Amino acid sequence: MTVARAIGLLVGVAADVFLGDPKRRHPVAGFGAASSRLEAVTYRDGKLQGAVHAALLTGGTVLLGVAAERAGHGRPLLRTATTAAATWVVLGGSSLAEEGAAIGAELDAGDLGAARERLPHLCGRDPATLDATGLARATVESVAENTSDAVVAPLFWGAVAGVPGLLGYRAVNTLDAMIGHRSPRYRRFGWAAARADDLANLVPARITAGLTVGSAPVVGGSAREAWHAWRRDAAAHPSPNAGRVEAAFAGALETRLGGRTVYAHGVEERPVLGTGRSPDAGHVTRAVELSRLVGGLAGVLSAVLALIFGRRRRTRP
Repeated sequence: MTVARAIGLLVGVAADVFLGDPKRRHPVAGFGAASSRLEAVTYRDGKLQGAVHAALLTGGTVLLGVAAERAGHGRPLLRTATTAAATWVVLGGSSLAEEGAAIGAELDAGDLGAARERLPHLCGRDPATLDATGLARATVESVAENTSDAVVAPLFWGAVAGVPGLLGYRAVNTLDAMIGHRSPRYRRFGWAAARADDLANLVPARITAGLTVGSAPVVGGSAREAWHAWRRDAAAHPSPNAGRVEAAFAGALETRLGGRTVYAHGVEERPVLGTGRSPDAGHVTRAVELSRLVGGLAGVLSAVLALIFGRRRRTRP
């Protein structure tokens, strides 16, 4: 069954590359709708109520994954198919690259209006006041963070825990995106969702940063600068995970990220990451190339990890 899981992960990665996201009735969108409906019942301005909300949604999603794993027990073809389908559903590498490349093209053409209109597809920042440099910075930072969140992390958890890991991670990450921010409504209610996402991404973010260092020369970047920026700048970032990946991308692309960041719920002053010049359309294009490369390597790594973890389980007394 270990081999079935490894093959399923690779097939799911290929499906994301060649097919992109499901075109209709995306399960992640369905999960988001279910979360909103449940929130109408569970919402109170408190951490406990938010923890119950997150536990119900995440636990229910994990149980679906457990049922799928049990259905495939002793049936390697079914196990491969369910793992591949779950991997395809939870990955977002293809759509991430598509959106990032489109913004890069719009910036290169000088169409700031179109770039501003598209930016919310990538992140929750307010694009209204962003100039070309601000749009490029927001895009590179979002591509970097989502390479970890939407590609490397689900593959890691798929290697560790199969379909329950894939679906459970996507539930945690989606809840963080929905309620894990610091707006007045969600500062307390979304606390548990945000902390769960931090924990789920501790290892994947560092794997992503390491893969970024190794991949930098392939896109004409600097592995040395990626390593130094990661080690020097990441700890100052408010996120224990996003800062690692964003700093590594900044160093790899020899650009400078961070600074004033405007969200709908307020303004944050982010630390400077990297020492290069301000990002432009070219950096966006190279960030997308780097993201694709890191995602491909993560797919191979996830299959290898699935085999390693499976062998360790079989050899336990």
